[in-house]
Amino acid sequence: MFTGIVQATGKIVRLDPLQVDCPTLDKADLAIGDSISVQGVCLTVTSLTQAGFTADVSAETRRVTTGLDQAGTWVNLEKALALGERLGGHLVTGHIDGIGEVSSSAAGVLRIRAPRNIARYVARKGSICVDGVSLTVNQVDGDTFEVFLIPHTLEVTTLGRLAAGAKVNLEVDLVARYLERLLAERA
Repeated sequence: MFTGIVQATGKIVRLDPLQVDCPTLDKADLAIGDSISVQGVCLTVTSLTQAGFTADVSAETRRVTTGLDQAGTWVNLEKALALGERLGGHLVTGHIDGIGEVSSSAAGVLRIRAPRNIARYVARKGSICVDGVSLTVNQVDGDTFEVFLIPHTLEVTTLGRLAAGAKVNLEVDLVARYLERLLAERA
């Protein structure tokens, strides 16, 4: 489990296995086998390097996500949540629901078009995870939603680099997915 509160950014330096250099991530308690969110995708640390870590990425994960396929790409990073830690964002699993496309990004306002099959889970004032960042949805219009990016978020994540046409990993609110399943069972 994660919170969507990015702890550092890193740079992909190799693709197979995925190697991320992340000098600003506190790696003191990072161990082989730990889960780590890379651009919102839950991966398992397979080795520690002097500058970061490696992780295997399956063909299926590469097929259903974006942002893990090019060396030189900057990614958002978050170590797994430990019991007893603060939950500053929302509950995030690192299991990507779909790939969205940025419609516009200007003045701290990010507009994203979600795939139709997950757009129904996006609610005004609800939570969504974009490239591993927990955000509050401010507006929804059909399959497009809008989030505001505060200066701190722009400074410590990769979201400030997004432009129209960019692809992003989306994970909808966990509670919404379970609620839909429970309601379907009642019908």
